[in-house]
Amino acid sequence: MSHAVVETSLPDRAPTARGKVRDLYDLGDTLLLVATDRISAFDWVNPVGIPDKGRILTQISLFWFEQMADLIPNHLISADIADFPAEFQALPEVFAGRSMLVKKCEMFPVEFVIRGYLAGSGLKEYTTTGTVCDIPLPEGLLESSKLPSPLYTPATKATDGHDINISPEKAAEIIGESWNTRASEAALAVYNRGQEIAAERGIILCDTKFEFGTLNGELVLADEVLTPDSSRFWPAATYRAGEAQPSFDKQFVRDYLSSTGWDKNSEQPPLPEDVVAQTRAKYLEAYTLLTGKKDL
Repeated sequence: MSHAVVETSLPDRAPTARGKVRDLYDLGDTLLLVATDRISAFDWVNPVGIPDKGRILTQISLFWFEQMADLIPNHLISADIADFPAEFQALPEVFAGRSMLVKKCEMFPVEFVIRGYLAGSGLKEYTTTGTVCDIPLPEGLLESSKLPSPLYTPATKATDGHDINISPEKAAEIIGESWNTRASEAALAVYNRGQEIAAERGIILCDTKFEFGTLNGELVLADEVLTPDSSRFWPAATYRAGEAQPSFDKQFVRDYLSSTGWDKNSEQPPLPEDVVAQTRAKYLEAYTLLTGKKDL
């Protein structure tokens, strides 16, 4: 197992910004997005990384950008380190395989969440009100039930803590009705194709979130696409409505943290080696099943 890359930097500068997982370098007209091996759960980043996680996320996104290229333009310029500025090429052990050189877009302050099944915060709202993001749903749905049709259920972005679910109408107020319509239709189209491709590989795409922006007046798909960090993937072979589903993501991390007595209001305890190994294996399994590739 390789060493986890939890932070990146150059000899003469740090990233322009750091998110929970990604380091961002502003290069003027372009950006370099670097997916580290950091892992977050319950809105806290663990001090221990998951080796190769960032490379897995980047390679899955590249696969989906290619699959969706005819549906919506994306921000990708290159993921080949040979096309990066020389200062990044000098550190291939840090940046190769986990970085994307992308166009700088005007990003919408809204997450475009598409739900095909009832889970997570949608399930919590439904059990209380019978709605998801204020959208009425039929009575009698169970945990993990397939929805009558995929729903656009947006959320506002949060730099810290949980994103906040909002109604489609509220999203339209924030970004404008025309952009909201265009982006939500694109999100549904990408979800539907992703769901079809995943199903061919024995995987259910429960839900996912997309980020969109604009460049020269054109709608652009950006950031990561249909990864285990931005989506819930379930094995189709064991799917059964009425119960929680096993998933190809960081559930091992959530389960471990919940078992420790951690209060979720302070720094997380470091993950033990077995949890790190099991989590890496789940991410790698998702990569292999989705892309058909075994090597990163």
